[in-house]
Amino acid sequence: MKFKSHFALSRSQQNGIFILVIFIIILQIFIFFPNLLGNSEKISSEDPEIEKFRKQLDSLKSLKSLKSPKDTIYPFNPNYLSDFKAYNLGLNLEQTNRLLDFRAEQKWIKSAEDFQKVTGISDSLLHILAPSLRFPKWVEKSEKKYNISQKTAADETVAEISDLNSATPEDLKTINGVGEVLSQRIVKYRYKIGGFLDESQLNDVYGLTPEVVEKIRQRFKILIKPNVNKLNINTVSEDQLSEIPYFNERLAKKIIGYRKLHEGIQTFDELSKIDGFPSDKIDRIKLYLAIE
Repeated sequence: MKFKSHFALSRSQQNGIFILVIFIIILQIFIFFPNLLGNSEKISSEDPEIEKFRKQLDSLKSLKSLKSPKDTIYPFNPNYLSDFKAYNLGLNLEQTNRLLDFRAEQKWIKSAEDFQKVTGISDSLLHILAPSLRFPKWVEKSEKKYNISQKTAADETVAEISDLNSATPEDLKTINGVGEVLSQRIVKYRYKIGGFLDESQLNDVYGLTPEVVEKIRQRFKILIKPNVNKLNINTVSEDQLSEIPYFNERLAKKIIGYRKLHEGIQTFDELSKIDGFPSDKIDRIKLYLAIE
């Protein structure tokens, strides 16, 4: 016995369904790929307005963390801005490198306008950072040198004493024992720590022997110190600690943990109990921290 299918279609019905499917496919192509119509206007990625908008958008994204209530932008001197600090402030790698190259030439940023011109940061980022920028008066007089009289057993001579915080690599190479490598290393280390607060910090420059350090100290003095306010170790935040010379994020975390566990730090000697604490540099660390 043969059964007749209820779904059998005639030739004309099959052709109609085929045409309908083709029509639906073409309609979907026009909907999801409108550029195929040839009527849409192409926007060049190199359009100046598009590029400007993209940079503004990148700046706003980088500032997202800065707008958090827990993140405070503390006053800072852009002439001594480290790459880590620059990253936290919202500068990208290219902008940071511009700043580092500018300072490597012993040039000084003297205003917010200079800061934007050198780094190329956006107006929106400058608007946020400008209130925290600090420019000490000595910036404009950084090349000033001083003369003092020095007496020796043989005779009396006049030696020129220069500021260690504004000495160039060429100046430092006049010291016997300081060549091209060491002079550049001293300047880079000075930049890294935001300027020397004490001549003893020369001992932290890799490669300088005590004898050479003593020669440098006879020719260079810290005539103008950077503006650094000591932080209370019992209230300082982990982020602030990690930015202090001789510390890093791991050590800052340990110090904060020790402080919480012992409900405060009473003496600097306690810090030597913390694993990895540089006890041999405690005298230099006291230049940045206080116990209150």
